[in-house]
Amino acid sequence: MDGARTHGHASALAAIDAMLRTGPPHAMLLTGPAGIGKTTLATDIAAGLLCRDPDAAARPCGTCRGCRLREHGNHPDLHWLRPVGPGGQIILGKKEDLPDSPPRGVRHLLHDLTRLPMEGGARVAIVESAHRMNDDAQAALLKTLEEPPTGVTIILCADEEAMLLPTIRSRCARLRLGPVGARDIEAILADQGVADAPLAARLARLAGGRPGVALAWARAPEALRLRGELARTLLDLLDRGPSARLTAMREAIPSAMALAAALDAGAVVAADQDAAARPGPKGRRRTTPSTSGAARAIDPDPTTAAADGDDPDADPEAPVKGPPVSQRRRAVEVVVTIWIDIARDLALAQVGATRSVHDPALLEELTRAARGIEPGAAAAALERLEHGATLLASNVSPELVLDSLALGWPRHRDAA
Repeated sequence: MDGARTHGHASALAAIDAMLRTGPPHAMLLTGPAGIGKTTLATDIAAGLLCRDPDAAARPCGTCRGCRLREHGNHPDLHWLRPVGPGGQIILGKKEDLPDSPPRGVRHLLHDLTRLPMEGGARVAIVESAHRMNDDAQAALLKTLEEPPTGVTIILCADEEAMLLPTIRSRCARLRLGPVGARDIEAILADQGVADAPLAARLARLAGGRPGVALAWARAPEALRLRGELARTLLDLLDRGPSARLTAMREAIPSAMALAAALDAGAVVAADQDAAARPGPKGRRRTTPSTSGAARAIDPDPTTAAADGDDPDADPEAPVKGPPVSQRRRAVEVVVTIWIDIARDLALAQVGATRSVHDPALLEELTRAARGIEPGAAAAALERLEHGATLLASNVSPELVLDSLALGWPRHRDAA
């Protein structure tokens, strides 16, 4: 696919190119970590399917009417569905809602797909974060996958394949995207003009093979400073006792919330710049960004979102409410993500593989810290942290997870 925007997934692009030449399946499932490039690849697939060039090998040509409509974000045969609302779910949608009225659900998408193609060619539906579909939405989509409309290709983008029904997975051509090489990520950052060469090299390593994460960091310079502060706080815990660790993690929450907000702002900018290829209802260009696991927008929790002082009749003696649950959880997720990177880098430093650490800016501190803990302690901590991330995803109390991880973090042998 000569006109593809996808970088670093050569085997996936080759498979897609072969598929376009022989005829696409009615449904595809693209899986991989958040920020790996699933939505970008889905857009490239749509570009190839909607292109009207008679030579299949030349698609997308970039010059035909179909390519121009898609590029300007108003192709009437390209449909999008994404998570909505505080819970970040893809919903079923109510029958009585107009097809173009928000919030759009699976029912609205399926209604779109019953129409005849406006341009006389293929029709494509892209479902972002398909793993966020609730049970009702998945059941409704399954019926269409069992009896798909003629000429329709539905592309599901999911972080976790296991969160989709087995019957949905079995009806899709599946393609899993792996990490993108650091050089490819550097090229993406250069193409976007968001980082000079030294910064691009650092962000490519921090991103762990996920271009979307690197772009979010690049567009949020303040986030890098906050990440460095949190990383050093976590390394300092190696010299602290249990009580001091718990206190330090509580004090780190405001910085983690600021970091989460900065990353989410960077992700919003990236999504806004990508929105030109994503039409809204009836082909109108989208003005709201997509939601991803890498950097989700912070949604207020309806049970705790009211800030102290918002209610003029509130009791001035009542205790001040803390941040919303959703913001606290998001902050802890950010902390744990950084913590996993630190544990991995410590484990690498313990075996002398310092050239592979994620953040070279912390190399001196990592090397010194690795010498002071028991052999294998960092690797064991990494397992606990990855389990903690799983618990966070299953709605365990974020503070409880944070406390448990702090108490289980290794301690320097010479610490008092």
